[in-house]
Amino acid sequence: MRAAALYSAAGSLLLTALAAAPAGSTPVVPDAAELHGTAVAAARARAAGIDFGKCAAAQDMPGTMECGTVSVPLDYAHPRGKQIKLTVSRVTATHKDPQNSKRRVPRQGALVYNPGGPGGDGLYFPLVGMLPEWKRLAAAYDLVGYSPRGVGKSSPLSCEEPKLFFKAPSQAPTYPSEAYKQERIKQARAYATGCAKRSGSGLQYFNSLNNARDLDVVRAALGERQLTFMGASYGTYFGALYATLFPSHVRRMVFDSAVNPAPEQVWYRNNLDQSAAFENRWSDFREWIAKHDDVYGLGNTADEVQAGYEKASRQLAAKPAGGRVGPAELQAAFLSAGYYDDYWPTRAKALSAYLKGDEKPLVEQAGPATETAAEAENTNAVYTTVECNDAPWPTDWKVWDEDNTRLARQAPFETWDNAWMNLPCAYWPAPRQQPLDVRTAPGELPPTLILAAERDAATPYDGAVELHRRLSDSVLVTEREAGTHGIAGGPNRCVNGYLDAYLLEGRLPVQQASCAPHAEPNPATTDGRSHPAPLKETLKGKTARR
Repeated sequence: MRAAALYSAAGSLLLTALAAAPAGSTPVVPDAAELHGTAVAAARARAAGIDFGKCAAAQDMPGTMECGTVSVPLDYAHPRGKQIKLTVSRVTATHKDPQNSKRRVPRQGALVYNPGGPGGDGLYFPLVGMLPEWKRLAAAYDLVGYSPRGVGKSSPLSCEEPKLFFKAPSQAPTYPSEAYKQERIKQARAYATGCAKRSGSGLQYFNSLNNARDLDVVRAALGERQLTFMGASYGTYFGALYATLFPSHVRRMVFDSAVNPAPEQVWYRNNLDQSAAFENRWSDFREWIAKHDDVYGLGNTADEVQAGYEKASRQLAAKPAGGRVGPAELQAAFLSAGYYDDYWPTRAKALSAYLKGDEKPLVEQAGPATETAAEAENTNAVYTTVECNDAPWPTDWKVWDEDNTRLARQAPFETWDNAWMNLPCAYWPAPRQQPLDVRTAPGELPPTLILAAERDAATPYDGAVELHRRLSDSVLVTEREAGTHGIAGGPNRCVNGYLDAYLLEGRLPVQQASCAPHAEPNPATTDGRSHPAPLKETLKGKTARR
């Protein structure tokens, strides 16, 4: 699912009963022709390898980072048909032990990473090796990132003119009128039509199953007999598809902030659950602000903070800040704080300043970054395309209206913005797939590691529990009472200890394990950067929604 931090409109708890089951939601088994096509493409990629060299955007990358391309079939049922190129990046293993400069660390292979989305770009991932939390892994592994199909320079998708993407300032009614709903239906239909017109007949091949197949071709092109992979957020979903399709190709896999892979959840119900979970996380944020009323002056109760937020939204509806920030931009900025609690100090400070007459901090944080419009439009196009292609969605507006109206009574913060984000899927012009039943038998898959924060809103904790249930020999490590989305390599040393032990030594706890939460943000912090910046930036696109 994708975060709304880049968009004028954004995308749980125990409310799955609100969602009518999409028609035809019976899961399917892997397609034999496409499995054969993957083997053909992987053999070809292994023979060709990757010709790594200088990255096209070299001015933005350190000299140790190199780039290349891998060809994959557009349609795996026809592996010798049309090919598309995926851009791959790499920083080779340093062999340097950060704790013992005299010790040379042996190379363990390539660690391939996906940041989520759909639509997140992992191209910059190898740069995390410069951060202290990642140096041990960077010593043992070639850190490999890539732009998935449709993303960046990897046969990019587009659904509308980038210059039209940011429609700021925008409204974001918590309880939309019938007229507003009809306007958003019109926009959703137009967007779905635009995806088909701008992307052509190949649109249907941009989906999660093909992302999993692409991953196997990338593995082969890297010369790896087995894959070591870390997926965050949505990356856990197609990582789980990979584990189901190619269990013998897996060496080690880390699922960081897991999507619920149950076929009936993909993707309509998962988005309802997400909206409910964000209400809880928004409550956590408001309680934290209230605890620091001496700093922000927004009230000493969560209800008082809510009242201040609603006052700001009303004022922005009447007069957008800087002519660019309306209620939707305010909501998107605060939604990003639901993903990363290290944004809490800056967002609270901006709201406080705005209500006291200084709109500059809010404009700086919530104003649309029009210079990145093309990138944001591409991210949005990939997100929509993949989720709409992956599974059946309700095609009757009444289902959407009833489910989201009911949910918004309990969880108003994100519900309708999430619905508008996904509504093009109701009118999608390309064929829908049936979700694969993610499941492995005991001994079929090597032990895998699942990491999850107990109050993660973007991928609610129930998803990690469900993935753990479906992947035999997996181990779930929980960060208790915490809600940051994406916890690998972050501020929690306990979590990082489990991560390093697994990836470096193959060690996992015998059973489930847990870690105490990382420290709450310091209200004096103003840079919003306590979480490793490169990983956070590769998640742009939910910021991408999952």
